[in-house]
Amino acid sequence: MNQKDRSEKEKDIREAEKSEKQTDQIIDTGSVITGNGQHRVHCLTIIGQIEGHFILPSQNKTTKYEHVIPLLVAIEEDPAIDGLLIILNTVGGDVEAGLALAELVAGMKKPTVSLVLGGGHSIGVPLAVAAKHSFIAPSATMTIHPVRMNGMLLGVPQTLEYFQRMQERITRFVTKNSKITPERFHELSMNTRELVMDVGTILDGNDAVAEGLIDSLGSLSDAIDCLYGMIDEYKGNKPQESKPQRKRAGVKTRRAGGKKGEPPSGKNTGELS
Repeated sequence: MNQKDRSEKEKDIREAEKSEKQTDQIIDTGSVITGNGQHRVHCLTIIGQIEGHFILPSQNKTTKYEHVIPLLVAIEEDPAIDGLLIILNTVGGDVEAGLALAELVAGMKKPTVSLVLGGGHSIGVPLAVAAKHSFIAPSATMTIHPVRMNGMLLGVPQTLEYFQRMQERITRFVTKNSKITPERFHELSMNTRELVMDVGTILDGNDAVAEGLIDSLGSLSDAIDCLYGMIDEYKGNKPQESKPQRKRAGVKTRRAGGKKGEPPSGKNTGELS
């Protein structure tokens, strides 16, 4: 075997190992690292139901927040990764787990873009708007409704107060990371004229953009093009002195706050589903 044949064989082996590693990563974490040579992007999927402090039934499609949290930290700290693309198709789930993930995404300095496909319901709304620029497919929908709770409930004023405080946390985060106003978001949440068995509003892609909840209507190629542009801008504006001084690139600069509070009873877990 000559040198040329040996080099080609080694190249094929490396490509096969890379493909196998990529497949394993998709199976294990629902994410993949890809790019066009100039931009290296981590694609993260948020699918099914956001699993929080309690394990959901095995037949449920879930996104486990304890897996995603360290992954987001690794993406932010890995110098080989230029940006994050989040693909959402979720029915919602645990409020505190969803908000924890949304806060991490909103606090990242690297370029982030989200794309809602199918649905970005309930606690999926904060996750969608947490990125520096958000897209939604025309056929996708988003459901906005008040907080629900499962577990033991006590018929005391503190329970209602906790519901209100949790709803305020969600409203505050969403409105600070999108163009929708708190008044309009509350109005959509409390709409009694649309859902037969529930309170809230379903927005399709066009409506979500018109309401200011999502930045743009678009597809996968639009989201990737936007992310590449943000990466180029980020690299161009990135100072060399120290890491904490890096500038955030994107359409909007967002900061989110939250009010601390403990549930009135030990096993209550907030859930938007």
